[in-house]
Amino acid sequence: MQKDKKIIVIGDIHGCAKTSEALLEKLESEFGNHVFYVFLGDYTDRGSNSKKVVDQLLEFDQYHDCIFLRGNHDQMLLDAYENNEWDLWLSNGGDTTLKDYDSTPDQFDLPKAHYDFFNDTQIYWETEDYFFVHAGISPDMTIQENLDSEFEREQFLWQRDHIYSTRNLWEKTVVFGHTPVKEPIIKDNMIGIDTGCVYDRPGFGKLTAILLPDQKIFQQYSLDV
Repeated sequence: MQKDKKIIVIGDIHGCAKTSEALLEKLESEFGNHVFYVFLGDYTDRGSNSKKVVDQLLEFDQYHDCIFLRGNHDQMLLDAYENNEWDLWLSNGGDTTLKDYDSTPDQFDLPKAHYDFFNDTQIYWETEDYFFVHAGISPDMTIQENLDSEFEREQFLWQRDHIYSTRNLWEKTVVFGHTPVKEPIIKDNMIGIDTGCVYDRPGFGKLTAILLPDQKIFQQYSLDV
């Protein structure tokens, strides 16, 4: 990563292809490839165009510096595809993704490029000032202590405790998605930007990105719900 490049972080897309396309076009027109893009995971499930979202991101990655983090939904997809563990995924919106791939649990037609995309996602990524993760990390431990704990690392895809904590021990700002909120969370050492793009509920239905270190917010109201 070039030190002079700013970072744009993009929240949970959840199969909302029209919305993600519109937001990426806005960001592209303003920043082009002069920034570093970090996607926080959960690219599929619940929305109706998961396959198209992955195609979009694969194309976007060809012309931009990108980091793709793994979300809990991405992990559930991999667990189903690799280990035949279907129940958890199908009960959490995986059925919409399976339908979008014109597949069934008996025959999941996942293109190799798409499998490689999910398999290559990272559990976390960090810079000197930020720690990026899908769900979050324990607020009662330092970032390094979270990384050193095998149990806590497994929670990086599922953690929510930090959302409700009034304090944390983190050495730098943790940036995450996973827990839908009506407005982005911007606190000391904490930024959360999952604004429930896939949900047709009052206050939600937005895909959010944030420019760092400026903390400038970009949002696209959902075109998919």
